[in-house]
Amino acid sequence: MPTKYQRLSPEGIEYISIHDRESKVNVDLLGKVHRFDPAWAEAFLATVPPILAGEDIREVVNGILAAKRAGKPIILTMGAHVIKVGLSPLIIEMMRRGFVTHIGLNGAGVIHDTELALFGHTSEDVSATINVGAFAVTKETSEFINPAIKAGVADGIGVGEAVGKAIAESKPKHFEISVVGKAYELNVPLSVHIAIGTDFIHMHPNADGAAYGEGSLRDFYLIAKAVSGLQGGGVIWNVGSAVVLPVVIEKAIALCQNLGYSLGGFMGVNYDFIQHYRPNLNPVKRACEVGGKGISITGHHELMLPLTVALLFAMEGLDG
Repeated sequence: MPTKYQRLSPEGIEYISIHDRESKVNVDLLGKVHRFDPAWAEAFLATVPPILAGEDIREVVNGILAAKRAGKPIILTMGAHVIKVGLSPLIIEMMRRGFVTHIGLNGAGVIHDTELALFGHTSEDVSATINVGAFAVTKETSEFINPAIKAGVADGIGVGEAVGKAIAESKPKHFEISVVGKAYELNVPLSVHIAIGTDFIHMHPNADGAAYGEGSLRDFYLIAKAVSGLQGGGVIWNVGSAVVLPVVIEKAIALCQNLGYSLGGFMGVNYDFIQHYRPNLNPVKRACEVGGKGISITGHHELMLPLTVALLFAMEGLDG
């Protein structure tokens, strides 16, 4: 039955090339991975009073270390801002060293990651271009991601695996800093949770809503599988997602509990520079409700994540 409403067609959209587009972030600005020995961690923590957030960061680090030792899931869910502020190398190193066993992203996270991997820069200046019709119309990004999703879904896989496979197989110049591509190479499941209409690739005529929906649904069940193993010390660590990933976490928890999985004793952590309602429910409060720990730490990603990662890598040496 034809609709009685009128829709706007994207046909005739005027593209711009990413090679001509101004971007605020490039690969030269990304953070670097450094090695810190156990003595550094002990000396640094001696300067941090074990009060409020000073105790919280100890709890986070010890909880992630314990989860790794026990072989429990360590699920890192992220907003796109985490990639945009240059933290991809640290996230990749955490995957490589077993400190992350599943990554959950929103659609924008895939866009920023793909642009950095393929072209070495990302992050448009919205204010400078939206009023002249030149924002969110980058040609090459949509031409890579949308066909990759469609082909992957046709092959029976989800969005994260599909784009990761496409990046890994194309081996772009900056492949080594692609979270999505390296997750595929390292066999770390990465799920992508798309809210249709939120990402600029949805504006383009080659967008396929059916593929987005089917692929993201598969990825929901993928992250739910990781959540099902949280009992007794697993970790969900949400960084910078205020809505999409927290509600995905909530529904994954609900599904697992309905199916009879016990989730008691996991740790729920939220890092953000503003504390929002939903991530402080999911995963923080939900962890407390099943006998685990819930911790919220306020701070900028580009400061708090490198600090936490440095402590993890250094304190791992204390175990051995």
